[in-house]
Order: sequence, then structure tokens, then C-alpha cells
Amino acid sequence: MKFALVIFETNESRNRIRTDRDTHREAYESWIGQIAAAGKLISGDALETEYIAAVTVRKTTDGASTVTEGPAHPGEETLGGWFVVDVADREEAVELATGLRTPETVEIRPLLETA
Repeated sequence: MKFALVIFETNESRNRIRTDRDTHREAYESWIGQIAAAGKLISGDALETEYIAAVTVRKTTDGASTVTEGPAHPGEETLGGWFVVDVADREEAVELATGLRTPETVEIRPLLETA
């Protein structure tokens, strides 16, 4: 089964990361390396969360587009990136997510699999 491990940052987690970027990067690289070595990592990307603002495009009921500055869901938590993993089941995805030793939140979502 494929799952997305979606990483969310908060102001607090960004501040904690800024205080020791090397330790944070090492923790990420170790975690990702373990998942990749086990043959479970499919892909992943980090998003720019500090310097470039998000732009949101929303469709209205008449099909027109509205473009606004900022994330689709404003608030303190921001989308920081994601990883796609291929694991046996939800429990294994949870196990992988709990192995991340950084201050971010990880949301686990199953990927829609088509026939």
C-alpha cells in the first residue's frame, strides 16, 4: 500500500530547527536513508516555507479562478513537504512516521490506487 507522509511545520518547529540546522538535517537524512535502504521510499520533496509565499488559486462555482497570496488554509501550521512510501499496511506507515526525530507534525494519508 502507498501512503503519503505529509510534513507540517509550525512557528515553534521552524524556530527549533533554526537553532540547530545541522542536527535537523542529519535527523532527516538518517530517517530518509533508513526508509530508502529498506526499499520503501518512492519519492519525496520539501517545500520552501520561509522565504517564498504560497499563492492559492480557487475555482468559483461559475468556473472562474480567484488568485490570492498565501496558503489555501491559513494558520500557524504550514505544509513543509511530503514523502510517498510503499508499505504493507497503515500500521507500518505509522511506524515509519513515528521514526522521524524532528519537531514537525506528520500526517499519514493513503494514496488513491486506481485499477
